[in-house]
Amino acid sequence: MSILVTGGAGYIGSHCVKALLRRGDDAVIIDNLGRGHREAVLGGRFYEGDLGDRVFLEGVFQKERIDAVFHFAALSLVGESVETPELYFSNNVGAGLTLIETALKFGKPTIVFSSTAAVYGEPTRVPIEEDDPQIPKNPYGESKQCVERILQDCAAAHGLKYAALRYFNVAGADADAEIGEAHEPETHLIPCILQAAQENRPVRLFGTDYPTPDGTCIRDYIDVGDLIDAHLLALDYLKNGGEPTAFNLGSGKGFSNLEIINAARAVTGIDIQVQNEPRRAGDPAVLLASSQKAMDVLGWRPRYTDIEEIIRTAWNWSLKRRY
Repeated sequence: MSILVTGGAGYIGSHCVKALLRRGDDAVIIDNLGRGHREAVLGGRFYEGDLGDRVFLEGVFQKERIDAVFHFAALSLVGESVETPELYFSNNVGAGLTLIETALKFGKPTIVFSSTAAVYGEPTRVPIEEDDPQIPKNPYGESKQCVERILQDCAAAHGLKYAALRYFNVAGADADAEIGEAHEPETHLIPCILQAAQENRPVRLFGTDYPTPDGTCIRDYIDVGDLIDAHLLALDYLKNGGEPTAFNLGSGKGFSNLEIINAARAVTGIDIQVQNEPRRAGDPAVLLASSQKAMDVLGWRPRYTDIEEIIRTAWNWSLKRRY
């Protein structure tokens, strides 16, 4: 089966490519390398270009005869999306629509879409379930929600098969330390903590007065390998006749920001210092996923729920990183 991975040179996309190669699938990768890394692509056939370039994209589909798509290519910085919303709607929605139109033109390959918990906005309850209200609080979440709606409407109109996977906090790295999380700038908590440890500087902690046991935000962390397992299961589900739908992906277990810092101290053996900062606007106190639907429908089970084990893979990668 020929599988297209958009954004395949990015953090999650590169892990997907490695998993596809491991199981013997034919991987085709598209990335414009604006934020991805060519060195992270460990095999398959690579095409450098923009999804919004219809001529380029149709050329790839015509040449490769794509059977399925894992769509990871997107901008994902919440703050940036607030400052330049037009960039996020152009890149995430505009290019996403071009991809969907091209997929329909070339035989309706199955699409597994990388969505986000940001579509929910401020949760009305925790853990969050798939049918809870979706009221995004920023253009990033709105852009992902918009693509989900396009997929839903195209499924109704044209029989497109898709699954939207709504991630919570993805963390960790490849167990072989070949690939890992490398953003510039880095905004995710765990790599920020590990960078601070390596550079012998304090890590910034935003908000210590939340209504939580230790006053810091609680988040649901999912290992990147577990996340990719869910993608592969979602593809198999659709190929076996499953109906288009959405799934939450999280561990179902929450860790506070301070617990994450303490776990990183234990893993690294470094007494990482903390610089307390005011809360960031729009940060909910607690975000937890209910992944019961993915467990029931896909048979998915997260293998890595020990946060120190997840941080350890990220630490090993950060010590060996080559890009």
